[in-house]
Amino acid sequence: MGAPKTVLLTVVALGIAGVAAGALVVYGGLYDVAATQQHFQPVYSMLETAMRQSVKMRARNIEPPRLDDERLVMRGAACFRDKCVQCHGAPGVAQGDIGKSMQPLPGPLVDARHHWKPRELYWLTKHGIRMSGMPAWEFRLSEEDLWSVVAFMARLPELTPQQYAEATRVEPTGAQGAQGAPARPACGPADGAAPLRAADAQRGARALPQYACSACHTIPGITSSSPNVGPPLAGMGGRSLIAGKLANTPDNMVRWLRHTHEVDPLTAMPQMSVSEQDARDIAAYLAALR
Repeated sequence: MGAPKTVLLTVVALGIAGVAAGALVVYGGLYDVAATQQHFQPVYSMLETAMRQSVKMRARNIEPPRLDDERLVMRGAACFRDKCVQCHGAPGVAQGDIGKSMQPLPGPLVDARHHWKPRELYWLTKHGIRMSGMPAWEFRLSEEDLWSVVAFMARLPELTPQQYAEATRVEPTGAQGAQGAPARPACGPADGAAPLRAADAQRGARALPQYACSACHTIPGITSSSPNVGPPLAGMGGRSLIAGKLANTPDNMVRWLRHTHEVDPLTAMPQMSVSEQDARDIAAYLAALR
């Protein structure tokens, strides 16, 4: 019985030592969080492996549409130009200052199709990567836009810098492309283009941080650093008024979220360009906070 007891005590002691060392690193400020310093290679490799395995598992059941449609590819070119090139660069185009200054460094996407399957690139574009700087585009791009980016990335390795520049050239409003072809489509869903669905409170919870609501408000169920810029939203569903001006109804909450300065021109709350569907979903979540 002596040996098992010794092993148990050793394991407990090692566990306590590990917790103490972790506490020292965290509370002693020993870990350098500066973006001017790289991760240690073992840390970088571990995080990259965890990210790749996570994406592969979550994307495994996604069925891609046909991605060889030329209009889809050209729409993806516009989305890539507007949303991706700042951090990832492109053939003949350097990353912007934000991309060059991030840690970990956002890699080029000219070879993305060699490392990721289309369904995985779709998942990455839609959901982003937590604590990496890679944003989630679910609330900024339509499903067609998300797949168009994937379609364009499949074409990207074949493009010369000149071909990339032509594919992403901005056309004047109402202009016709070469040989009378229609102008390249703009990226991003037009509000009201898709039919409205029934309000989804669970989706509204995901939308709140995507519109930076948790940067100013503490919101039950939403992780944040306990900001004090705006009032807490706990119990929002039980309040009689919104912003002291509107009766607290779902429709009025949608109006407040979408037309903030129209309701109160003097409010410090910014207008966040919330779509109609997202506003309905957020309103459903807030109405449930009692």
